[in-house]
Amino acid sequence: TFVIYLPPLFSDFHKVSVVCIILSLSFIIGTPGNCIVIWTICTKMKQASPSVLLILNLAIADVLVLVTLPIWIYSFADSWVFGVIFCKILVFIIYCSMYASIFLITALSLERLMAVFYPFTIQRYKRKQKIALIMFFIWFLSVTFGISVIPFQETEEMNGQLLCTCRNYSSNGQKVSYLLLETLAGFVIPFLIICTCYMCVARRISRMTYQSKRRSERLIASVVVAFILCWFPHHLFNILDVISIHIELSNKEMSLALDEIVDRGVYISGALVFISSCINPLLYAFAARRFQNHLRFTTISKLFEQMSQTVTEEDKRKSVVLTRQEDALVSTENL
Repeated sequence: TFVIYLPPLFSDFHKVSVVCIILSLSFIIGTPGNCIVIWTICTKMKQASPSVLLILNLAIADVLVLVTLPIWIYSFADSWVFGVIFCKILVFIIYCSMYASIFLITALSLERLMAVFYPFTIQRYKRKQKIALIMFFIWFLSVTFGISVIPFQETEEMNGQLLCTCRNYSSNGQKVSYLLLETLAGFVIPFLIICTCYMCVARRISRMTYQSKRRSERLIASVVVAFILCWFPHHLFNILDVISIHIELSNKEMSLALDEIVDRGVYISGALVFISSCINPLLYAFAARRFQNHLRFTTISKLFEQMSQTVTEEDKRKSVVLTRQEDALVSTENL
């Protein structure tokens, strides 16, 4: 699974070239794009909403993956010359980022649900201490799950080339347990939470005439959809790998067929994984295009300012409505 199984499929020159081109484009587009997002939020935003701070941490997670790409590109084109320890560290960084991204996007979906249904409650979480605590908890979980890959990661020699590809499981049961944990914690459970949140939000938003609120929801929904599309194949092949192990004794032919599908499919899933780290800045730039006649990353600050204002403005509007209702009730009682 994941990028660490990519190299064996790319023994010929053309396939190696395709991988290197995809990774190079991801690095060239994603690294400056995410750095601009980080710089914009840190320097241009006087007061950022929880959703913008979650986007900031999402950009940091993406940058952590993207900065490893030159090393992967070199190892795919030539050989792994950095040793076992560095192999473990790089794979840990990628998996830590994977978990951080999905946990941050899940938190982003929950924050949107709270902002739409419980706008006054969400105000309590705007305090820096509470936001910092939430971010710490997300990164703590990400690091904890990311560490789990370190004991299994090894280097191996294949066709005279050393690769950072090997997973050394002590048994099939251990492999199945790890793959299921990765897919359940890193995709299935967060995916169910995200879908539930957005089904509820979509119903409420459809009845709103608050255009800036709708724009904010559409942007965050596009980030969620992009992440799911990029990561779903990786976890799908995890499940196929588990099924292959489960039926290995009862149906050998089907097990071998599934292994072949997984071996071929990780080419696509590996490419999509890295694309996911560079696509978010493009989504922000596309959403910010209404501030200019063409795409410019400098307009992202205006987009984030609007996102920070939507919850506050919606709170004020609802507060006015509630105040008027209370005044009307008092007047009725006086009569």
